[in-house]
Amino acid sequence: MTLRIGNASGFYGDRFDALREMLTGGELDVLTGDYLAELTMLILGRDRLKDPAAGYARTFLRQLEDCLGIAHERGVRVVTNAGGLNPAGLADAVRHLADRLGIPVRVAHVEGDDLTAAHPGSLAAHAYLGGFGIAACLREGADIVVTGRVTDAALVTGPAAAHFGWRETDYDRLAGAVVAGHVLECGAQATGGNYAFFRDGDVRRPGFPLAELHEDGSCVITKHPGTGGFVDVGTVTAQLLYETAGARYPGPDVTTRLDTVRLGQDGPDRVRIDGVRGEAPPPTLKVGLNKLGGFRNEVVFVLTGLDIEAKAALVREQLEPALGKVADVRWELARTDRPDASTEETASALLRLVVRDPDQETVGRALSGEAVELALASYPGFHVLAPPGKGSPYGVFEDVYVPHGGVDHVAVLHDGRRIPVPPAHDTAVLDDVPEPPLSEPPAPGPTRLAPLGLVAGARSGDKGGNANVGVWARTDDAWRWLAHELTAERFQQLIPESRELNVTRHLLPHLRALNFVVEGILGAGVAAQHRFDPQAKALGEWLRSRHLDIPEALL
Repeated sequence: MTLRIGNASGFYGDRFDALREMLTGGELDVLTGDYLAELTMLILGRDRLKDPAAGYARTFLRQLEDCLGIAHERGVRVVTNAGGLNPAGLADAVRHLADRLGIPVRVAHVEGDDLTAAHPGSLAAHAYLGGFGIAACLREGADIVVTGRVTDAALVTGPAAAHFGWRETDYDRLAGAVVAGHVLECGAQATGGNYAFFRDGDVRRPGFPLAELHEDGSCVITKHPGTGGFVDVGTVTAQLLYETAGARYPGPDVTTRLDTVRLGQDGPDRVRIDGVRGEAPPPTLKVGLNKLGGFRNEVVFVLTGLDIEAKAALVREQLEPALGKVADVRWELARTDRPDASTEETASALLRLVVRDPDQETVGRALSGEAVELALASYPGFHVLAPPGKGSPYGVFEDVYVPHGGVDHVAVLHDGRRIPVPPAHDTAVLDDVPEPPLSEPPAPGPTRLAPLGLVAGARSGDKGGNANVGVWARTDDAWRWLAHELTAERFQQLIPESRELNVTRHLLPHLRALNFVVEGILGAGVAAQHRFDPQAKALGEWLRSRHLDIPEALL
């Protein structure tokens, strides 16, 4: 008995026609849509400030208007976290849509994640719920289930638990579904999107992934026939490493042992996942707090031609008196210029000034005016990429934790009945897994200074203020070298801005992978825009571009 679960959205703003593509492209039992991220919750929180009836992903409604009839005709159930901060509001909106279209569907929603009232000063405070509220809705006949903040993988564990009748203590099965859900959650990232070795296939328009789940928790990751992109062990490995850390991957339903995951190519565009083991979940639930952190402004000065360093020093000295009252001032000089350049753009460097302060006026028009007034009184060739503005609000993200019993997890059915979802039956405190033994390093031989990316892939992402960089080898010989060469200390040498931060390395030998967690590199999270790449999306590609002495036998 196989349950086919597809995904049609990896974020709020993903490809609009993916819902139709997934519904019409092949067989499905369940279609999921993941619309939420840390930044999305902040955006929806600001929406709700303007309109208390808002707070959900309106894109989903527009997609559903085009596709609700198709889903109904094909018997495909739809499960989505597009409810955001207002799942009841979105559920009502879907009912109104269905009535208007004359399509008889049963719409249920899950609530209990909203803890904002318990955290004064937060714009949004939401617990990451598991999948059993979704399962309760589906078991009671829901055609569409809308949630707020659940874990991304819950969109798969819920339907799987409902379909196969899994209990809360079926940890291995649930862990298998978590792995499937984690692979699906970011959509086309599992089918060649954002993939280190993207030239292995045609990724101009990758299709969206689906999982063929089995009762024992194993699955096959694939995609609809005829869609773009490709699915292989590498694309699945990359997504498994995305925004994870060590061997234990905690969640509200189960702690998944990523060190037990086995991958195997099962045919063209088919990757089998099995062997996954699970443990009791941790005793607490993660709660994401989104707050307004103050106001920020920025201006990017263009420095062209000769004397780049001196020009940067001049404008910094000129603005220094105006910056004395600002709480946080950051200057960054990007040497994008080249000597004897053939275009003005390639002869230019960028000097970026970012300021933050609790007071909008401090970083607003007064500071903007100081920068603009330099237009005829600073370095030769003075100009900026865009005029600075009045200062815009920025957010900060923080994790806190509450006991499982600290939320009222409830499935609200289409007929108004409310089914409480009990907290986890058993829990276990997370402990570090002992580091597995390494194979012997390769025999000494000639080496060549070359980019790491010639022998290893990488994918990176954000978790609050931390970044993770997953690095994997494509062959056993490359893994033996990589595991010995790329230590946490070597990582810090290659990524200089991590040298003063705590970097932890985790080994996942079955995936031939290392996962590095860099604490604090993203400041207070993506909404704070702490660095040039605020979500660390390209941190892994920077690492792959760094040069090491690599054995010639691997090149």
